[in-house]
Amino acid sequence: MERVQALLHEYHLDMDGHIVLEALGRRSAKARLRVDRKHLRPGDTVSGPTLMALADAALYAAVLGEIGLVPLAVTTSLNINFLNKPTHRDVLCDVRLLKVGKRLAVGEVSIYSEGSEDLVAHVTATYSIPPAR
Repeated sequence: MERVQALLHEYHLDMDGHIVLEALGRRSAKARLRVDRKHLRPGDTVSGPTLMALADAALYAAVLGEIGLVPLAVTTSLNINFLNKPTHRDVLCDVRLLKVGKRLAVGEVSIYSEGSEDLVAHVTATYSIPPAR
């Protein structure tokens, strides 16, 4: 898990240390966004682009947890449904990989505010896995 977190940091995918992996398991991951004022938009809600970045980084971490440190695995699609207003608290996400094949990985992310069970957003995404060399 530490190697994946270090890779996220090296490529600036952890939003300057604000995204932290809390768990990395078989086809799964948990991550936290340490919410700062810069992640908020008017109305004191976490911005949509911030939630997308969290989902993308957490899914990427889960994919790397399955295939190894392959930095050239890239997002090919990402769909997000905003369900409830996130509060000005840390944002948590649970990642589940639905399929990991030779060329593609597909996953989903459930995002919620810390202390609440109400989903803030639901994300599905596909990653392209580069061919082995």
